[in-house]
Amino acid sequence: MFRHVPKRSERPLDGVPKRLVRQVRRVQLPLTSAMLIAFVLTLWLPSSAASRGPSSGPQICNVRDYGASGEKSDDARPAIEKAIAACADAGGGTVYLPPGAYTSATIHLRSHIVFYIDAGAALYARVGDEGYDKQGLLYGEDLENVSIEGRGTVDGQAEYEWRPNDFNDAYIRDNQLLAEAAGASMMRSFPVGLRTRKVYPHLILLLRCKDVRIAGLSFLHSPSWTINPYACERLTIDGIYIHTSQRDGVWADGIDPDGCKDVRISNSTIETGDDAIVFYSSTIWGPALPCENITITDCRLSSSSSALKFCDGNANAVRNVTVDNCVITNSNRGIAFMVFDGGYVSDVVLSNLTIETRRFPWFWWGDGDPIFFSVRRRSEVEGHPPKPGEPPAGSIRNVIIRNVIAHGQGSCLIMGHPDSWLDHVSLENIKLHIAADPSAAYDKSVHAMQFRYARNLALKDVDVIWEKPESKKWQSALYFEDMKDLTVENFSGGPARPDSEFPAIVLDQVDGARVFDSKAAAGSHVFVGVKGERSRAIHLYNNELNAVVSAYQADTNVKSGTVKERDEF
Repeated sequence: MFRHVPKRSERPLDGVPKRLVRQVRRVQLPLTSAMLIAFVLTLWLPSSAASRGPSSGPQICNVRDYGASGEKSDDARPAIEKAIAACADAGGGTVYLPPGAYTSATIHLRSHIVFYIDAGAALYARVGDEGYDKQGLLYGEDLENVSIEGRGTVDGQAEYEWRPNDFNDAYIRDNQLLAEAAGASMMRSFPVGLRTRKVYPHLILLLRCKDVRIAGLSFLHSPSWTINPYACERLTIDGIYIHTSQRDGVWADGIDPDGCKDVRISNSTIETGDDAIVFYSSTIWGPALPCENITITDCRLSSSSSALKFCDGNANAVRNVTVDNCVITNSNRGIAFMVFDGGYVSDVVLSNLTIETRRFPWFWWGDGDPIFFSVRRRSEVEGHPPKPGEPPAGSIRNVIIRNVIAHGQGSCLIMGHPDSWLDHVSLENIKLHIAADPSAAYDKSVHAMQFRYARNLALKDVDVIWEKPESKKWQSALYFEDMKDLTVENFSGGPARPDSEFPAIVLDQVDGARVFDSKAAAGSHVFVGVKGERSRAIHLYNNELNAVVSAYQADTNVKSGTVKERDEF
């Protein structure tokens, strides 16, 4: 649905034949005023736009009336800016881009404006630095009630080149070294003009705006993060398509809300080289603000990095987030929780998801992993001593992930920090299918799901299914290390190879655990392996162990009486 423009625009349009307005209003559909405008303009503007200026009544400012030619080779920016000014000076209205091609650098939006790009119209970002006075194509600052919508296209015209890597990226260093040792090519993609070009524009950059709607459009080939709102409130993004090259499009994210509140993203398809949707709480555009009160529904996401990411660039908070009814395909990493700058993530529910991940070339972030958690300090990631004033490790707490079917070429790593353990993370009704990629020299997977530094962690109805091709490195289905108060209920699975000595579940330095109502895969030698002198209070009960040689096996340094079992069958 489109946002209504101000009420005055719902009156018959000044100068437009009233019979056309009546004809449209007889259509038995819940038409909004923007849709009415588009339909009327389609019928009326071709014959009259060339002979008229803008209406003196409700403002519908056709950029053709202000000098835009509709030819891609011409600079449309002056005409578009004049149309925006005319609408704004009248108190608001619709800036209309009819079918045609329009090339521009930074366009400054105004409050109470609907920026409408019609079907058959394409707005192109000018290539190069000329004309950009801001880091965006469509730019707004401190605006209210602004809409960017239509059925047309916004094209960033991103350009890339492949050349030998000369970029030091600490976040991919491990994969790079492994790939290099295996003789893999170090050629990779870079934006054309890197280190000389000053502006790689976001297609939409909005700072501190309220009541924003982005709907219906296709956003293609952005040179940078496609849509980047900072400190915006009441932001709705609905029914859009975003595409950047999954082969080439480095740093070309989809939607990156930073310090925004009351955000709704729905009914959209996002296919990007870099992260598809990522939540920031950073200092890029101003003070780090909480990114909060966010809902994402009915979307399909693909990314050569992370499809859905709670970003490492979190210096304050990302909180109160729900994601439901989404499909993740063809991604390097499915869901990522990463806190590197001292902020926290809290109160998150992710539900009803399908995830399909595979391994991409070494220079992309990710390891074919469906679910990933990491809490680290920035200096630790970069391999440097702590910097003066660097914040302590951030935190992740109160997260529920449920009703997920995942197929991945990598394992799930769910890691807190020695100084900041994950707290109250729950995984419910998860079916994880794991396979290997024999061509990836940087496949480091060992356990299907590996957890470390967590308290009050709960797994319920989790199934692990090992698939072909397999890796010789694979061991256990679940590996828990440095845990307190762990619950595993109704788990089903076993080690990667039934004939191996590896347990289905490993508890290493676990203080308090309950494993119950679970079933070991046929041929498992040991169901639970207990390690570490700090392990204590391990309770096993009501587990189905008919096909297991041993219910549990404790290492010699585990204290006597640590493991208690009952009612096993």
